[in-house]
Amino acid sequence: MKKTILKTIVYLLLVVGALTMLLPFFWMVSTSFKTGFETLQVPPTWLPKKLQITNWISAWKAAPFATYLLNSVIVSLMTTVGQIITAIMAAFAFAKMNFHGKKILFTILLATMMVPGEMLIIPNFVTLSQFHIVNTYGALIIPWLASFFAVFTLRQSFASVPDQLYYAAKLDGASDWKFLWQILVPNAKSSITAIGLLQIIGSWNSFMWPLIVTNTDKMRTLPVGLQAFSSDSGVNYPELMAASTFVILPMVILYLFLNKYVVAGISGGGIKG
Repeated sequence: MKKTILKTIVYLLLVVGALTMLLPFFWMVSTSFKTGFETLQVPPTWLPKKLQITNWISAWKAAPFATYLLNSVIVSLMTTVGQIITAIMAAFAFAKMNFHGKKILFTILLATMMVPGEMLIIPNFVTLSQFHIVNTYGALIIPWLASFFAVFTLRQSFASVPDQLYYAAKLDGASDWKFLWQILVPNAKSSITAIGLLQIIGSWNSFMWPLIVTNTDKMRTLPVGLQAFSSDSGVNYPELMAASTFVILPMVILYLFLNKYVVAGISGGGIKG
């Protein structure tokens, strides 16, 4: 009886937590179909009295969202592919290869995970300015081609493969490259998928960095494009919510299809050691 009550309380808490997390998304979608007057009513209305589909059409036309969408796709895919490749290489080196200073280097890189990302904005921007690649795809992509979080996660997954298997493959004439791509990478598929999904979502939703390193509509991404709905005269909330919805919708769909890999990859590879 006590276990049943405890389980019921846990489920209730989970339901409350889930509803709390979903409430902002519900409010965003609901507001996107309201009139401007209705969004400012007190007390607020949870559902629109009449669906305003024109908000979505106007939101798409308010800024060059087709260009923003293309930029977001290019930047997200390039940073994700680059980060996966660099993580695989580095993780293999730390998991299976022996070299002088390996533990010290790993510890130093692990410590960099404690540095707030905001502290890197100015050094990165100054460096890119020196190379004259501000307001280019290079500025949006290059700083995010490597992540030690991804390296650490994959290193844990690669380390779970017995060293005996690695030495046996070497005795059979397999190169490090062949062992990496034919044994380790397939074995770490869940971790790699999780890393890729987390990176593509992070890159897609990134706002501060694209805002800093771009200064023309030609290079801006979707989150930065949402500024088009704010001006000195106020904010067009229905159109802003409509634009916000179609900005996050692709990532929501992607996550719903691949969320099991995130759970399997993080719990199976990134936490266990």
